[in-house]
Amino acid sequence: MAVHSGADRQRPADRSLDRLTVNPFHGMADPAAGMASAPPTHRLADGPLPPDTAYRLVHDELMLDGNSRLNLATFVTTWMEPQAGVLMAECRDKNMIDKDEYPRTAELERRCVAMLAELWNAPDPARAVGCSTTGSSEACMLAGLALKRRWAKRNADRYPSAQARPNLVMGVNVQVCWEKFCNFWEVEARLVPMEGERFHLDPQAAADLCDENTIGVVGILGSTFDGSYEPVAELCAVLDALQERTGLDVPVHVDGASGAMVAPFLDPGLVWDFRLERVASINTSGHKYGLVYPGVGWALWRTAEHLPEELVFRVNYLGGEMPTFALNFSRPGAQVVAQYYTFLRLGFEGYRAVQQASRDVARSLADRIEALGDFRLLTRGDDLPVFAFTTAEDVTAYDVFDVSRRLREYGWLVPAYTYPPNREDLSVLRVVCRNGFTADLAGLLLDQLGQLLPQLRRQSGPLDGDRTRTAGFHH
Repeated sequence: MAVHSGADRQRPADRSLDRLTVNPFHGMADPAAGMASAPPTHRLADGPLPPDTAYRLVHDELMLDGNSRLNLATFVTTWMEPQAGVLMAECRDKNMIDKDEYPRTAELERRCVAMLAELWNAPDPARAVGCSTTGSSEACMLAGLALKRRWAKRNADRYPSAQARPNLVMGVNVQVCWEKFCNFWEVEARLVPMEGERFHLDPQAAADLCDENTIGVVGILGSTFDGSYEPVAELCAVLDALQERTGLDVPVHVDGASGAMVAPFLDPGLVWDFRLERVASINTSGHKYGLVYPGVGWALWRTAEHLPEELVFRVNYLGGEMPTFALNFSRPGAQVVAQYYTFLRLGFEGYRAVQQASRDVARSLADRIEALGDFRLLTRGDDLPVFAFTTAEDVTAYDVFDVSRRLREYGWLVPAYTYPPNREDLSVLRVVCRNGFTADLAGLLLDQLGQLLPQLRRQSGPLDGDRTRTAGFHH
């Protein structure tokens, strides 16, 4: 959540303009009577407004937001069936923490955990250990806390004294939530840089950063930078060899924010989940390729032993105790209900069909963009339905930031950003193909990109701009 300051200091102090900021129709019944002035926006008004008036004022301001369906920067679901929306509206007043008051909502959460445990090949899905969260960021925090607590218990003689500082090994391409985890819970972040045409973690480089203070290694099943899967099985094999050589037993957490809801359906032969004994925990975003509106995520642990008991709180549930593990307390139950609806609605074959359609759109659009001749593809949507591309070497009149800016004029949000160490020299565009981004919409994007290219080619060079604004698209 962004940190905001108070009043908008840019707004003119001339209060005489307030009368001109409202539509007379926003008044009660008589537009001739109208409204004397607009209500204040940075302090509470002296009195109430009619509900229709308040709605219209907020609605009109929100029209300036972008169209979420045309936002190809976000992985977050932007379309669900109307029936799902009705269920969410019926459950928006239910607090997930009140499990004794809403036992059926709690039961649906438990069923979702069991379904994911089976999908991810947990050793005993019937006894799965997991929970819902507000998204993958919270799920990653919980998984990181479990890794740290297990490491602290194993090293009680050295920690929390100055003799030992825990560290977490991951690729420099990880989502920002992992940087937050390390910052908030005082864990050293050891980052494997990008090298050459490798845009995610290298297993051997990760193992080389591990020592007796390493709480775990994070593998990403679907990098936000280019959509590629990290080689989790190879990572586990390298860490197995490290244990044989040194005795260090380093667990792996799989951040499957997107890929954990894609790979089981489209890449069943890919081994990345609890089939690998070194994988201690997995998270996913229900509101990404789980196909649910924001915000719901899921965190699962291999066995109960992988989630330290002291991190789990017990709440009263139907006369008994219900274990809960979360950073948030009060939380709406609507998204959990929507996740269960989607699992029930689609089943395995339904999910496979939806994710295959997204991958097909991504692959087709990537090929057609490459055929334009001005761009070089880094990925093609073969893993996540996501691909990244940059300008071809002979293109000097414009850069990826110019392309992103011009597409925004048509309503398309296609992020452009510079890669992290050691590939700061590379700037790319990234397209996320989600459910609802159809072949027809992809064709419209391609048509508008094709219309822009002649204008971009006539530029004398890339336009100057603030490149730092693009760093916010890694989500």
